[in-house]
Amino acid sequence: MQFCQYDSPIAPLWLGEENGRLSLLVFSKDDSRLQGYVDGTTPLLEQAKKQLDEYFSGRRKQFEIPLVLHGTEFQQRVWRELQAIPYGQTHTYKEVAVRVECPKGSRAVGLANNRNPISIIIPCHRVVGQNGKLTGYAGGLDSKQHLLDLEQRYV
Repeated sequence: MQFCQYDSPIAPLWLGEENGRLSLLVFSKDDSRLQGYVDGTTPLLEQAKKQLDEYFSGRRKQFEIPLVLHGTEFQQRVWRELQAIPYGQTHTYKEVAVRVECPKGSRAVGLANNRNPISIIIPCHRVVGQNGKLTGYAGGLDSKQHLLDLEQRYV
């Protein structure tokens, strides 16, 4: 498993690869997730960086990177549902909970978002509170707002 840093416009990010699939895209302040990874780059990590550059410049709305996700069955259902939220749109935690057939599970959806191992590509930034307000984000609310504004600019 290898990782490298990507200097995004919002903050430094760690990208990790496991067996030819992207397994990690987290804010670099969260270095606890790097356990087991070795510093270095790979063609897949370079491809991920290129696609992130395209995303941040408004030229990419969907990512085409193979992913490997480690989590509970529920977390994986939530992460798949997050990937179904269209570029430039938001859903509430409650809407996601209903879509994963756990209508009273807004809090559980929030916890699954918090454990999202592949930020941006699995767009947990597109999930907002019931009143439309921004709520927790691993990169901070400023980063979440930046990503939402970026997508609105290029819808």
